Amino acid sequence: MSKQVLIVLGAPNAPDGKLSKISRSRLDCCLKIYQPGNQIICTGGWGKHFNTAPEAHASYTAKYLINHGIPDDCFLPNALSENTVDDAVKVAAIISGMSDLKMTIITSDFHMPRAKLIFQHVLAGHSLDFVAAVSQLTDQEHERIISHENQAIDKIKKNGLYF
Repeated sequence: MSKQVLIVLGAPNAPDGKLSKISRSRLDCCLKIYQPGNQIICTGGWGKHFNTAPEAHASYTAKYLINHGIPDDCFLPNALSENTVDDAVKVAAIISGMSDLKMTIITSDFHMPRAKLIFQHVLAGHSLDFVAAVSQLTDQEHERIISHENQAIDKIKKNGLYF
């Protein structure tokens, strides 16, 4: 029987550590699909674009999950990453040596195409599922973030994936 590992991708938080609605939607998605026996990897370290708080973003997200009923012994080490490519690379390092894994990557609906592109490349050969958390963005926020995602995907397709 394979081990199920849920991987929750990071999102912005405030300088005081308060999680953004994007981050909370991903975490709430994790809470919905979590089953006893699952293991969890939270991603996100620091970066001026998403976390300038004292603690790593993944620390805040793990605390959120624990405060909402996930046992603290379910967590694998946090992936202290700076971006989505770094998420995948650091997750690969955490799971190296583990066998018979089924991984579920949890991210936002708008981020899913880029996350799939990256994780399927970096973790090629692993069993991967993807679950999209529904984003609750304004039309203006959604337009801005979709534009960013499309530019990031175009850049990967043009330049390749470097890690």
